[in-house]
Amino acid sequence: MTESPQETPGNASPTPRNRGVGMLIITAYGIFAVSSFARALYQILTDFDASPVSYSLSAFAATVYIVASLALAKIGPRAWLVALIAVLLELTGVLAVGLWTYLDPELFNEATVWSHFGEGYGFVPLLLPFIGLFWLLRHRPGTEAARDTAG
Repeated sequence: MTESPQETPGNASPTPRNRGVGMLIITAYGIFAVSSFARALYQILTDFDASPVSYSLSAFAATVYIVASLALAKIGPRAWLVALIAVLLELTGVLAVGLWTYLDPELFNEATVWSHFGEGYGFVPLLLPFIGLFWLLRHRPGTEAARDTAG
């Protein structure tokens, strides 16, 4: 009996996590990593006293996006776990900071990436972790897609 092309080792039927749509997700995270890092660095270096909470949260968001970008781009169970933690942290951050900016707006003299659930960025910061989680859970270690990319 012959194996179908989908069952043959080396013929990955599912797309590897860091290819295809995954590459678009990684690119989106990379764009947010670079832009939020540049924004936070500029704000902290030029005017930190104006809004320390906002600027610190922007720096934290940048760190989360950098870690998520790097972990999403790498293959392997450890990278998958780091990416999962980073994306869950991002989701928690955008929900918490988004709500916080509505409940205590006086604390936020300046906007952060996650202010008002990412309103200043077209709500992409709110959507991105859901997309990232969906993608990660569809490509978790031990699944066919993960086995095809591990070799």
